[in-house]
Amino acid sequence: MARPLAINRHDRIRDYLDETGSVTVAELADELNVSRETIRRDLKLLSDRSELDIVHGGAVRRQGVADAPSPLRAADNSGGKAAIARAAAGLVEDGMVVLLDSGATALAVAEALTAKTRLTIITNGLANAVLLARVPGFRVVMLGGEVDASDEGSVGIDTIEMLKNYRVDVAFVAAGGIAADGQPTDFSRVWAEQRKGMVAAAKRAYFIIDSSKFERETPVRIEGIDSATGIIVDQSPEPPLVTAMAARGLEMLVA
Repeated sequence: MARPLAINRHDRIRDYLDETGSVTVAELADELNVSRETIRRDLKLLSDRSELDIVHGGAVRRQGVADAPSPLRAADNSGGKAAIARAAAGLVEDGMVVLLDSGATALAVAEALTAKTRLTIITNGLANAVLLARVPGFRVVMLGGEVDASDEGSVGIDTIEMLKNYRVDVAFVAAGGIAADGQPTDFSRVWAEQRKGMVAAAKRAYFIIDSSKFERETPVRIEGIDSATGIIVDQSPEPPLVTAMAARGLEMLVA
C-alpha cells in the first residue's frame, strides 16, 4: 500500500475525528500505513494549529472547534432523535420537575415536552430555555456557568454546584457516546463530571443516546451510572452492546 503524503494524512485524520470523536495512534498508524512516530508528529502539528487535542495514546476532537454546533447536529439522524424525544416525553407527567441536558437530542426532547402542562424545567441548554420559557404554565430554571459554544449549553464548576440546589423527578442526560462495554462516555472531564451530577440529582435519570453514538468511545468515562435508571435509544444496538448495557443494570428503552 502506498503511504499517503502528509497533507493527505492530515485530511484523513480530520475526517476520522469528525466521524468518531477520538482515535488512537495505533489505529491511525495501521489505517495510514505509517509509523506511530509519524502519526505522533502529525497529531502534534494539528494540535499546534488548534485542530485537535492530544490525549494519552491518541487524540480527540477539540471542543468548540471540530464539533459541529448543536443546531447542525440536530439534522443528523433527526428521525431517531425525534423518536427518543417522544419516548422521553412519555415518561413525564404534568407537574413534574424535569432536568434537561443541552445538545441536539435534548432539544428534541424539549420540543416534545411543549405538549405537557405545569412543568418545572431545569436546564443548561440555551435553546431549551428559550423554547420552554414561552410555554404557558412552565417554569424554567437556567443553570449558570460558562457557555460551551459547540453544545450551546452551560458547563463547569458553577453549573455543577447549582445542580445541588434542586429536587428533580426525572432527568434526561446526553453523552458523547456509549462504549462497547456499555459505559456512557464524553469528550471532556468537565462534561463527564457534570453529567454524573445530573444523574445523581434525579429520582430517575435516563441517558438519551441515538444510534449514531453506539460503540463511539469518546475518551472520558461518565461515572456514577449505577444511579441511572436507563438509556433511551432510537433503535436496538447489536446484541453484544445490549448485553453490556444490561450487565451495568441499565434499562434500555427502544423508542
